[in-house]
Parts: sequence; C-alpha cells; structure tokens
Amino acid sequence: MPMMTGGRFMAETLHGYGVTHVFFVPVIIQRAMLEMEKLGIKRILTHGEKAAAYMADGYARASHKPGVCAAQNVGAANLAAGLQDPFLAGSPVLAITGRKPRLSQHRNSYQEVDHLRPFSAVTKYSVPVDSAEQLPFLLRQALREATSGAPGPVHLDLEGTSGNIVMEGEADLEVIIEENFTRVPAYRPEPEAAMVRAAAQVLSAAQRPVIVAGGGVTASGAQQEVVQLAEMMSIPVATSLNAKTAIPDGHRLSVGVCGSYSRTCANRLVSEADLVLYIGSHTGSQVTNEWTVPSLDTPVIQIDIDPSELGRSYPAKATLQGDAKACLRRLMEVLEPLGPRTEWVNRAQELVAEWREGVSEVANSDGSPIRPERLCKELTDFLPSDAVLISDTGHSGIWTGTMIDLKEQTQQYIRCAGSLGWGFPGALGAKCALPDRPVICFTGDGGFWYHMSELETALRYGINAVIVVNNNHSLNQEKRSNDRLYAGQPGNPEELWHMLDVDLAKLAQTIGCFGIRVDQPGQIQSALEQAIASGKPAVVDVVTDIEGIAPPAWRP
Repeated sequence: MPMMTGGRFMAETLHGYGVTHVFFVPVIIQRAMLEMEKLGIKRILTHGEKAAAYMADGYARASHKPGVCAAQNVGAANLAAGLQDPFLAGSPVLAITGRKPRLSQHRNSYQEVDHLRPFSAVTKYSVPVDSAEQLPFLLRQALREATSGAPGPVHLDLEGTSGNIVMEGEADLEVIIEENFTRVPAYRPEPEAAMVRAAAQVLSAAQRPVIVAGGGVTASGAQQEVVQLAEMMSIPVATSLNAKTAIPDGHRLSVGVCGSYSRTCANRLVSEADLVLYIGSHTGSQVTNEWTVPSLDTPVIQIDIDPSELGRSYPAKATLQGDAKACLRRLMEVLEPLGPRTEWVNRAQELVAEWREGVSEVANSDGSPIRPERLCKELTDFLPSDAVLISDTGHSGIWTGTMIDLKEQTQQYIRCAGSLGWGFPGALGAKCALPDRPVICFTGDGGFWYHMSELETALRYGINAVIVVNNNHSLNQEKRSNDRLYAGQPGNPEELWHMLDVDLAKLAQTIGCFGIRVDQPGQIQSALEQAIASGKPAVVDVVTDIEGIAPPAWRP
C-alpha cells in the first residue's frame, strides 16, 4: 500500500465517493483541503457552522450522495446543532470535527468542550479518530452508515484542534471505493414473499384504502411505483411533505399533503379510509396531525426499510420490511388489479374540488399587500419542469406544501425538517449539487434573517439560487397563541412576533447580489424571470399581508 498522509487519503476517498463540495468553517482538515483542491473538490467557506451543516444537508438531499461539512473543535457543538435537520430528514451527511489532543482533555483547555455527547443525539454513528491508520476503517464505515438502511448523518472526530494530527500523520493507506455506498439507497432489501402475500390480501379486501407516501419514497426513488400501484388498484394518494412529488398534483388520485401542514381534503380522506397504506413514513406527529389522522384504531399496512418503525404508532395489519421501490414492485407482482372503485375515487375528487374552491378567492386575490396564497399560485404557474423547490419550515412549509402544485415528477421538492432558517443555506447546498437546474427557495423574512450573511458566500462562489421571501415583517405564525395569551390583559403581544419592515432586495443589492422588491401580484412572474436571468444569487422580496396566516389543520 502507498504511504500517504491522512489528508490525502481523505481527499482521494471523498473524491472517489463522488463528493464535489465540502462546506466548512476554518480551520479544519487543512491537509485534506489542499489535496481536495488538486482533485477539483470545491471547498465552500461559510459564515457559520450551522449553515455549513444545512448546506451539506441540502446537497445530500438534492443529489442522493453524501454531503460533507466540517469545523474545528471550538465550532464542533455548533456543527452538531446543525445536524438536527439532516437527522430528522434522514439525510446522509458526514460531519468532520477536530478535538484537542488527549493530553489536553479534562484540563480546562481553551475553547474545548465535550462535543461527542451533542453529536450522539443527532447521528447514526459518531466515533473518535486518533490516527491516520484508523481512517480507512472509520471513514468507510461512516459512509456505509450514512447511506445504508434509513440514511442519516454520521460524525468523525479527529485528533487535533483542526484534525491536524490525523491529517498530517502518514501511513500505508489504500484508497478503496465501495460503490454501493456512494449514493442513497445503498441497497434495496426485499420483503419476504409470505409477508407480501399477506399485505396484498389485506389491501385487496379494503373498500376505502388510501396510500400515504412518506420520505422513504423520495429516498428510494419510488415515485413511479407509487403512481403505478395507485392506478392499478384505484387508490387515492396522500403524501407527507417529504414525498410531495410522489404523485403529481392534478393527478386524478392525488389528494395532497396530509397531517399538520396539510390540505383539508387530504386529512378528511385519510380519516374516512378503512385502510391506510404507509410507504416509507415514520407515522410521526406531523404526517398524522398528532396521531389523529387517521384515528389510532384505523387498520394500516406499513412499508419501511427500518424494521423498528413497523407498527411504532399504529398497530399494523401487515408489514413489509425493505426498500420502498423493491417492496412496491413485489406487491404489484402478486396483486390482482381491481375495478375502478368509482364511489371512493369520486369521494376523493369531491373533497379535492371542495378544498380548491375554498381557497380560490385568496389564491386569486389581487390585493396588496400580497396574499401568500397568491404568491404560491404565481410560483405554481412559473416553476420550470426541472425546478428544485426548497422550503423553510413553519408557514413556508405550510404554504409550499399545500398551496403550490408540482405537476411534474421531474420537479423536486425539499423541505426543512425542523429548524427555521434552514431553507436559504439548504438551497445553496442543493444548487451546488444541481448547478444546471433552477433552485428556488421559499422562506419568510423570519427564516431569511437567520443566515443572511451567506448571501456573501453565495456571491463569492457563484451559487445562483433564487430566494423568494414571503416578507410580512413578522413571525405571524405566532399571532394566534400570543393573542390567546394576552386576551383581556394590558400589554403589547405584537412585540413577541413583529419585526421591522426592511427592504431585503436592497440589502441583497448592497452585497452585489440581484434583488427585486414586489408589492403587486402581477409583478411576481416578471421578478422571478429577472432573478433567474440575472446570473447571480437573487432575492425576490415579496411584500405580503401580515394577516396571511395559514388556517389550522383539519382534524376529526
């Protein structure tokens, strides 16, 4: 085996696994950074560790390849905080940190805290690396863990403040690339034949079944199989936010996103079903609106690659453990196509039509300030067939999940899994992964303020994502709870959720990015066209109605 430094080994290994970008706050893995430049890996210097983690997450989820972020010892806990989102989203992110040498530990060393415990809460795999000799085993294992089974973030903690002891150390190191683990899914485990037959029997016997597609469908690339099964068995399809593109909006069997960030029609249909087929869904609080949609006594079939998820929240009539695409293909092989289920499908279409009629007035409003529903309608009409739509959480997740129609399975939707502010840096990571596709981020001013400094990062590296800001100078999702808190009492609840009305387009222009402010609905399409044509990172600052608050999700 050739003698090489740990830094060269890391760079050659990441290059061999298809990594094209590394997101970092210095100083970290300097020898590897030098070797990465020789191999053409772009090193993206960010203004914060959380933003670096979010960019790596966006990169990983857009490309289905490992995303890499890194920070030295003093920033390690901040980087761990940024891994909450890829952990919740099941995203294959590799985090690399440095730590003070062992002799310095437990002696009040400057800038040093025990950061292994924070990483243990947000990773599948977190290990210390003491020497270059360990790298071949631990780096490859980290990449195996990140991409196999239910994907998730992993962590290597390198000896030396910047990982320098491992990076500068020399050893006989052989670069081995395990092709399976260069992408998600690494493997496609298939279910047992007897379990497939049992699931088929339960599904065929149902009168009012509904499919709920989850994030595992997106990770598996099983969107086409979901549509095939739905059409074969005449089953309406609801989705989680993570699987919004599992079936095109407008398909006769599509009822939209269900749960707490949801369309009323989806929640109502899932509640009326006599069987729910969950595909790659954790059946958590968001997709079930706190386990009320469907009711806990509703029969379910659950398909998941992680056996620990099967039956976690709903006792299952049948389960299939395996990759979503593989499971659906095996299930369709044994199912007999049924009739059109005319009455049930008509009921689904009736609920969808009723919902669309109910939101029509605000979606077509010409008012100024602009209604967020109208902004979503304009985005629906604008988005190219190869667009990647990135969404922040909170109202951004509700508006994009419910009010924006994605009509092509060639479009991609990636949403924040938990932390407000993720959307903008997540979009930059996605644009790094997919530079030839239009990447459009939907966030609010509250979310955009978190990491606005990364506009300079985007400009420096030419990461030309388009950031659409639903700017109502507030965190108006908090209005209802604060109004209840202050009911009948003196005081000013607005202090708890109002912000300054700032022209964010001018801020973008000051940095050197493209910025345009929109205060009339008829200007939105032109502004989006100009943003994409600018060839720069772009901010489309849309002045929206502070009273534009998403209605509570329907529940029984």
